[in-house]
Amino acid sequence: MQCHGNEEKLHNLCHQMRILLMGNPNVGKSVIFSKLTGREVLAANYAGTTVTYTQGKVNFKGQEAVLIDVPGTYSLEATSCAEEVAVDFLQQGAHVVICVLDATNLERNLNLALQLQEFGLPIVFALNLLDVAERKGITIDVAALEKELDAPVIPTVAIRNVGLRELLEQAYGLAEACCAGEKKVAMTQGERWQEVGRIAENVQRVEHRHPTFWEKLGDQMIMPFPGLPIAVLVMAAALGVVVGGGKALRSLLLLPLINDLYMPFIYRVISGFVPEGMLRNVLVGEYGVLIKGIEWPFALILPYVFLFYIVLSFLEDSGYLPRLAVLVDGVLARIGIQGGNIIPIFMGYGCAVPAILGTRAATTFKERLIVTSLVSLAIPCVSQTAAFIALLGAQSALVLVLVYLISMGSIIFGGMILNRMIPGKTDPILLEVPNLLKPDRKALINKITIRTRHFLMEAEIPMLLGIGVAALVAETGFLAYVSVYAEPLVAGWLGLPGEITLSLILGIVRRELAVLPMLEMDLTTLQLLVGSVVALFYLPCISVLGVLVKEFGLKLAVSISLATIVAALFFGGLINQVVSLFV
Repeated sequence: MQCHGNEEKLHNLCHQMRILLMGNPNVGKSVIFSKLTGREVLAANYAGTTVTYTQGKVNFKGQEAVLIDVPGTYSLEATSCAEEVAVDFLQQGAHVVICVLDATNLERNLNLALQLQEFGLPIVFALNLLDVAERKGITIDVAALEKELDAPVIPTVAIRNVGLRELLEQAYGLAEACCAGEKKVAMTQGERWQEVGRIAENVQRVEHRHPTFWEKLGDQMIMPFPGLPIAVLVMAAALGVVVGGGKALRSLLLLPLINDLYMPFIYRVISGFVPEGMLRNVLVGEYGVLIKGIEWPFALILPYVFLFYIVLSFLEDSGYLPRLAVLVDGVLARIGIQGGNIIPIFMGYGCAVPAILGTRAATTFKERLIVTSLVSLAIPCVSQTAAFIALLGAQSALVLVLVYLISMGSIIFGGMILNRMIPGKTDPILLEVPNLLKPDRKALINKITIRTRHFLMEAEIPMLLGIGVAALVAETGFLAYVSVYAEPLVAGWLGLPGEITLSLILGIVRRELAVLPMLEMDLTTLQLLVGSVVALFYLPCISVLGVLVKEFGLKLAVSISLATIVAALFFGGLINQVVSLFV
């Protein structure tokens, strides 16, 4: 090590200690970050989870430091958004870099490790996933690896806190000494891989072992057979848990609590203090804020959201989603995107915001724009899914199935059209398939809790505002006024009652609010289908629009939003006109 070779760069940093946490995707980086900072960070068992940096504070032996979780990268050649961010952080400088190595894939990880040493920053290596490596018969000589890298190497099992204290001690020691790693001469890609092979041969021993049940199952899941039947079973089980379990929670527990206990109580309280009139109706009337503001998010939406997050978290942490990506790559290639994009598409069924942010991991702008457009247009978020189930589950299960068939068909045909319209290329799939793991119970519970709490915090206030708007629109007569002007479109083309205008107004606030007002209307089966199709394609909510503007600029955001409105009104009206012609 050479000391005091980094003073000029560190002088330009803030006085607080700055630590960069770096490594390949899916090596446990976010788990280490969460453990060291105590900050709630979602860690998933697939590449592309951390597409933006996260920072938190570490307090060790009375000294505070800023720990920055840099996006996971396989190299520092700046060929993707994540690599550009990583290089930028390194160029800004740091007191120390913690580089996380995956003990089960040492060669691949060493490629990044050698590139990091070319920047001349002090580095401490965390050799993570040692427990998984041992099960695979992989043994690594830590002392020999330290000698080869000329830097501290700390064995860790992050999920169980093994080695994390020693990791902090080494990192703080290097940072306080203001030491810089020996700045190595940059190598060509070929030279670097030769060096990687030499180091791995010297420090790693692989003992042949018969594959475990989990390893055999993981390999079979990426084969057409039995991979496709397994995928069908997994998706069917997921649907059963979300739909069946959500309906059971709603009907057996939540609705009785709301209808039999809460509603009579709150109506008596408000009636005792607020005289009859507009204010009482706004509070406890047809769209009363204190009634629907509790019933809709907690009794109708939350059960499905909660169960969806259980399913999503389990699929993430088990490593199944990348296997699904391999299976669907051939299908998605026909619409101009590679199989790895199934991950943000699947995330879109939870919420469009993280799905759009997740497209940053796409290798081309064309793919990113296609996935974003499809998520905005045809993929209902979990809240909207819950609203569809609440609306259609009891009245017409056939319409519910038909709505999702229309959604899937729109994804396929919309993708084919966008593939022809948008210039550019689609790169072949290059996706790490991680180990198939049994999810850690504590990490799983923590992730589900975080996601559910975030949903309540992010959804409840906009939903209350939307319900308040609904109550005012209904009570002031504004709805009747607007309905007169909207009648040719709503009643004539769509074949819906004038009250449906309320759904179109509220859908701008939250996507599920385009569906929930229909619960209060007496609609025919055709009107249920038309209203659901309009809500499916309709304008993304305000939060999605904000992300679109941030990620793609105002022009593209407005274009996508207008396209969704036109598609919603056109296809909804087309279904009404065609069915009315024959029925």
